[in-house]
Amino acid sequence: MELSGEYVGLDGQQQLLRVPCEAPGDADPFQGLLAGVAQMRELVIELFGPLVQQEAQDQEAAAAEEAMDGDDEDDAEDENNTGNRSNSDGPSAKRAKPPS
Repeated sequence: MELSGEYVGLDGQQQLLRVPCEAPGDADPFQGLLAGVAQMRELVIELFGPLVQQEAQDQEAAAAEEAMDGDDEDDAEDENNTGNRSNSDGPSAKRAKPPS
């Protein structure tokens, strides 16, 4: 028995991962499968580890650049949006006119 996985990168480069799942001797075949799955997991982590690290670095750099810009559109929008502010005088419903 064998586990296999194929990854095709954005550049079109193909990577094939194969892990044998043979149980030694009279061992339970599920033990061999479990060992193969664990080994495949390690290979996948090894394959994607650098990609995940690069993406995390790119996100950190983008967040730092955005923070340095000082142009936070959400803040300006919040300041101009007075409709969401609460009224301390009571509810916003129309009040009955006092009798004249």
